[in-house]
Amino acid sequence: MFANAPQLRPYQTQAVDNVIAHFRGSDDPAVVVLPTGSGKSLVIAELARRARGRVLVLAHVRELVEQNHAKYLAYGLEADIFSAGLKRKESARQVVFGSVQSVVNGLEAFAAGDFTLLVIDECHRVALRHGGAETETQTSAAERARASSSYAQVIARLRQARPNLKILGLTATPYRLGEGFLYYRHYHGMVKGPEDAFFRDCVFEQPLRVMVRQGYLAEPRRLDAALAFYDFSQLTTQRNGQFAERDLNGVVQGNRATPQIVADVIERARDREGVMIFAATVAHAEEVLGLLPAEASALVTGATPGPERERLIAAFKARELKYLVNVAVLTTGFDAPHVDVIAILRPTESVGLYQQIVGRGLRLSPGKRDCLVLDYAGNPWDLYAPEIDQARPDSDSEPVQVECPECGFANTFWGKRDGDLVIEHHGRRCQGLLSTRDAVDRAQSGAQDDRSNPEVLVGANESRGAASGVNEGKGAASGASNKVQCTFRFRFKVCEQCGGENDIAARACGHCGERLVDPDDKLRDALKLKHAKVLRVSGMQLQATTNGRGVPRLKVTYHDEDGDTLDEWFGLETRGQRHVFARVFLRQHLRAPGSDWQPASAEEAAAEAHRLRAPDFVIARKSGRYWRLGEKLFDYAGRYRTAEAASG
Repeated sequence: MFANAPQLRPYQTQAVDNVIAHFRGSDDPAVVVLPTGSGKSLVIAELARRARGRVLVLAHVRELVEQNHAKYLAYGLEADIFSAGLKRKESARQVVFGSVQSVVNGLEAFAAGDFTLLVIDECHRVALRHGGAETETQTSAAERARASSSYAQVIARLRQARPNLKILGLTATPYRLGEGFLYYRHYHGMVKGPEDAFFRDCVFEQPLRVMVRQGYLAEPRRLDAALAFYDFSQLTTQRNGQFAERDLNGVVQGNRATPQIVADVIERARDREGVMIFAATVAHAEEVLGLLPAEASALVTGATPGPERERLIAAFKARELKYLVNVAVLTTGFDAPHVDVIAILRPTESVGLYQQIVGRGLRLSPGKRDCLVLDYAGNPWDLYAPEIDQARPDSDSEPVQVECPECGFANTFWGKRDGDLVIEHHGRRCQGLLSTRDAVDRAQSGAQDDRSNPEVLVGANESRGAASGVNEGKGAASGASNKVQCTFRFRFKVCEQCGGENDIAARACGHCGERLVDPDDKLRDALKLKHAKVLRVSGMQLQATTNGRGVPRLKVTYHDEDGDTLDEWFGLETRGQRHVFARVFLRQHLRAPGSDWQPASAEEAAAEAHRLRAPDFVIARKSGRYWRLGEKLFDYAGRYRTAEAASG
């Protein structure tokens, strides 16, 4: 090896070792997650150096192509560059660093198909699905569609010649706006993203907090504006998850706070070296630039010509300029270690974008103490907080930890607490991973427990259908992973054919394949029947009382906005009765499903009714002189109004 070759940090070495171990046992596309400034280029260089076959490293901008190539050359090795922007189109050597657009426009140069490893830098830009399907994600829809199509074409060409092509993605932000995580399984033993995610496994991740604590990154010191700020709280995102430029301009253009904000930035940065300012729109950025010292400031936008952009960035890196204003163009692939102030004058749509912005100031530099993060837009993101797959349901929700009652995995979902007690969460399915053997054992054990207790079977929503899915390979990992996702569902839709539990949005049963009855069809059919009643529930009341024979019972009453009611009764006196109540009632009604709360009496259940949620609709059928409660519809989304929506 070259005498002055770079020395890898321990976490970089571990990342490389984990990648090699994964690909020795699997062809599944994998991801490595490393924070901005942690040295992804060195990891790429080491992997390329140790690879036995040919390696193609793709990036979306020429700056990253050049940066990754330079780290490889530091080993004393040679590699080609295939990038029109760098005026080089070479593809003969074992290792090639290319820009994705140049490679897709010159695929004939890669037709031999002898590449064994494809590395994709900033892979959060790739919007592929397992099996080749594509979706739209972050940035603009058109740009994302073009990017996805380009990567898909390169992958298809390389796989045509080598079906077992290894594909590795690297990113600091492994999630996409509105879609959640871009990979399926995490090596710590959990499911993170959708089952059809193109990248199957995250094989290594180095948390930002650990990087800061170990001294590999500068500490971000966030200060929220106290005097002047922009109020973006009334803005809503468009269908693509972004804010409309006209809406942003409506807040910032001519805003009286802008001169105060810029003056505050200048004052706080008086003893600082490099200041990056992220503006909301081009018009806003131009206004900000006009308030900064002219001789020490510059503006870069997507419309800035290439040579001019390079000149301005070079002047900023050389510290000839102190302030660099930009509009969403320097969030990735920009490396200026001396930056020690990040001023955010725009709303950020996701924690991923927020991390990319702040990450511009976290690299180490001689004499740099920390990075001052000035947020003048009231962004809600916590730099260290976990990303959660589902969208935040409301402003009061926070990440809560919910233990799976079957496998014990500690899930993280959006939810609410009362002190240390989780009183509500929005999780659907356990994210834990089990070995295939453990999953089968759990399924068989659960079935035996049910058979040994006949009382459990009465009216219960059985989970045997869900458990049987482990034999069908549902969520199974291929290759070395050989694990399946825990089958426990906190919220579910039951198949009327086989009793299997499915995701609440599923249209077909994942166990028997039968079409799941549409809730609107159930409501329509019930409304047509003479001996059926549909109640649009506006409230639910629990009462500890006695039945006609004087036996203690829990009475649950559902009522609509017109005062009509339906009742159901439960006994909680014996262990078997409480078990049935937990299976047929609590599993559906708990605001925090999966919790171990199981009332010991009707009085306790009535006193803790705030833990329970009401269904949107209940359907009952006439049985003699009484109405027998049957179907309950939760999480309803259809053409019939819910009582809550009607009252709003």
